[in-house]
Amino acid sequence: MATVWDDLSLLLDSPDSLSVTSSARGTVKEKPGFNPSEDAAALRKAIEGLGTNEKTLIEILTQRSNAQRQLICKSYHQATGRTLADDLKGDTRGDFEDILLALITPPGQYDCKEFIHAIKGAGTTEKTLIELFASRSNSQIKAMSDAYLAETGRSLIHDLKSEVSGDFGKALLILAEGKRDESKTVDAAKAKADAKVLYEAGEKRWGTDESKFIDILCHRSVPQLRQTLVEYHNLSGKTLQQSIESEMSGNIEKLLVAVVKCVKSVPAYLAERLQKSMKGLGTTESILTRIMVSRSEIDLLDIRAEYKKLYGCSLYSAIQSDVGGDYGECLKMICGGDD
Repeated sequence: MATVWDDLSLLLDSPDSLSVTSSARGTVKEKPGFNPSEDAAALRKAIEGLGTNEKTLIEILTQRSNAQRQLICKSYHQATGRTLADDLKGDTRGDFEDILLALITPPGQYDCKEFIHAIKGAGTTEKTLIELFASRSNSQIKAMSDAYLAETGRSLIHDLKSEVSGDFGKALLILAEGKRDESKTVDAAKAKADAKVLYEAGEKRWGTDESKFIDILCHRSVPQLRQTLVEYHNLSGKTLQQSIESEMSGNIEKLLVAVVKCVKSVPAYLAERLQKSMKGLGTTESILTRIMVSRSEIDLLDIRAEYKKLYGCSLYSAIQSDVGGDYGECLKMICGGDD
């Protein structure tokens, strides 16, 4: 079955959100005329009054940028001697509490918390690690690593090493260094040569040489890899993703497919993750919260557009039919509109 992932026609000219730093495609913007102490006072009233006023919490925390929320936290602490995070923990519950706490956490620290959550406890959550390291830019990975060092006193790479192994571990550790080439120039001859190396390491031989796939996919720049995907298709008649899916299995397959998808389109990859988190029995709220909050100032508008393209309905309507209560309201406010 042909999928959106098989179409390479517009690939070379599409925007690359792995190296995007602007917030032009986010749904959450800085609020003009912002006053942190006013917001802090309104939040205090909403929390301290008889019964929590959830509507106020949602309106303020979803309609300010993350940088503005940090200033609100500061004002709140100055006014009350307590942290906003502690008061929200005491006053809200479950997924609603989780999403409000996510909103008031700086992005690097939030990714770091998600990383810690994925590696601690019984069994490592590989899917979270794959999403974090395949979809984040070098600067986002650096912010996550810095936050991890500040929080634990240890290097993220050091602790990740003891959690993962084999080809999956090898690839993940390269991505976790956050040193993907960021140059914008494409070397067409190198793309052809890399495509040939990949073809000969997979389709053309008995048994796959995963190390060649890991080396090329985890180090090359996004524009360079896009050209390589086109060359690979010209050479083999299949997409690189199809080859990986037929040649590999387990976590290394999942990780390299995610990398290829993110090279093509991070928003489409995350739209797919959102849809999977909502379909079937039960919703995986942790995925929903992480993607909606972490992309709200980066490319959530593009994720919405890709969602509609992939599934024929808007992300807003999918959330509306799947999630209720204050948590659902919060997600819809972050989503920012129905397409």
